[in-house]
Amino acid sequence: MDREIVRTGYDAVYGALPKSPTLRRIWRDHAQGPGYPQGFENISFLTRVELARLASELRVGPGARVADLGCGEGGPGLWIAGETGAHLIGIDLSSVAVSNARERAEKLGLADVARFAVGAFDDTALESGSVQGVMSVDALQYAPDKRAAFREVNRILSAGGRFAFTVFEVDPERVAGLPVISADPVDDVRPLLEELGLRVEVYEETESWQARLVVTYEAVQAKQAELLEEMTEEAVTPLLMEVALTLEHMPYRRRMLVGATKL
Repeated sequence: MDREIVRTGYDAVYGALPKSPTLRRIWRDHAQGPGYPQGFENISFLTRVELARLASELRVGPGARVADLGCGEGGPGLWIAGETGAHLIGIDLSSVAVSNARERAEKLGLADVARFAVGAFDDTALESGSVQGVMSVDALQYAPDKRAAFREVNRILSAGGRFAFTVFEVDPERVAGLPVISADPVDDVRPLLEELGLRVEVYEETESWQARLVVTYEAVQAKQAELLEEMTEEAVTPLLMEVALTLEHMPYRRRMLVGATKL
């Protein structure tokens, strides 16, 4: 799918998201669960335990630089920056998401340690070897070229730097013909990471991911009328399409938490 079409869709969703308490409540109640830090929510399936685990796997401290790829509104990266003292660089395809992330950083008092810019998985515009950590949350399965994305991660990481992320393994047979996710389905990211110079040290399936995904998506379908009232049809339509296709085809094998080191 054309990158501009994807960008337009994400712009619509992030433009409407602040107006939808229903969608935020669905994600907090069903996807992220109890204890997730207030003010740092995002549209992913990251739990409080997984957020802390990502921070631990990055192994960064005060003054280190961490890039968050597909950062959305920046919640997880901002929490990690606040907890570790690292400086955050959030990268997202959507200029609206980037604008929302900047506003959030201001509200949370973290604007001095965070900046956000428009970019892509395979084109961050960051200097080679300029960050000590790279993170990503439930986003890399959408990268249209996984090899190019991981090559970019390896390029921007300094020697010994850490790459910590959550990602859905995609079953190629189940996604044939589906939009976006069928572009480059990968059912195990380890060979690609190792091929590109990253040593995989953690590769663990996350707890109860499928149950949380199903109940979250079913709640979105059940609240379709409220979502259409709060958000624009332009934003709700692609969201409902992704939900319906996911529930029908179940394209994901597993959802993994991964930790790797640049050699």
